[in-house]
Amino acid sequence: MAKEPQTPLDNELSRQEQEAEFTDQDAEQRLVDGELEGLINDEVPLEGSIADPEADILAAKVEELEQSLSEAKDQALRAAAEAQNVRRRAEQEADKARKFALEKFVKDLLPVVDSLEKALESMQDGASDVHREGVSMTLKMQLDVLNRFGVESIEPQGEPFDPQVHEAMAMVPNPELEPNTVMDVMQKGYLLNGRLVRPAMVVVSQKAN
Repeated sequence: MAKEPQTPLDNELSRQEQEAEFTDQDAEQRLVDGELEGLINDEVPLEGSIADPEADILAAKVEELEQSLSEAKDQALRAAAEAQNVRRRAEQEADKARKFALEKFVKDLLPVVDSLEKALESMQDGASDVHREGVSMTLKMQLDVLNRFGVESIEPQGEPFDPQVHEAMAMVPNPELEPNTVMDVMQKGYLLNGRLVRPAMVVVSQKAN
């Protein structure tokens, strides 16, 4: 059956129906968009957020563990520092033991050196050169051995009196010297690696009356 031709009135009615349909669709879309925006802007806290009590408990435990870790590191550093100090003290004690282990032996050997020196001084011109040379060589060998082990002599002739390394045996007035000057050395002193083994026995000048 052939379709009847549309009149201008029919065309106008059809156009108005289409516009009404589009208007309804736009209204529905705006309603949906408004609901979505409301949900997005909704400030109700989501489940599992920071406000969750379980999360607060976990955060507190993490903070406690971090504090414990910091304390453990501090204790470890203190223990390491103490161990290093103990090792350093042990090394110093061992070094002192090595340096001064011969102190008693040196003290016992010094009278032998004194005797050789006195023997060499007491030899008169009548003594043979062989004897004098023999004593001199023996004394030199003794002193060389002592020097190799860190022993050095103290001969303060003409120096100011030092009670740390000198022992005054007598005080003698002497106008030619400043007071407290070593006039004479009765017996040499000795040091072992810088430590006093025996003080020098000396005669000290004093101001003349």
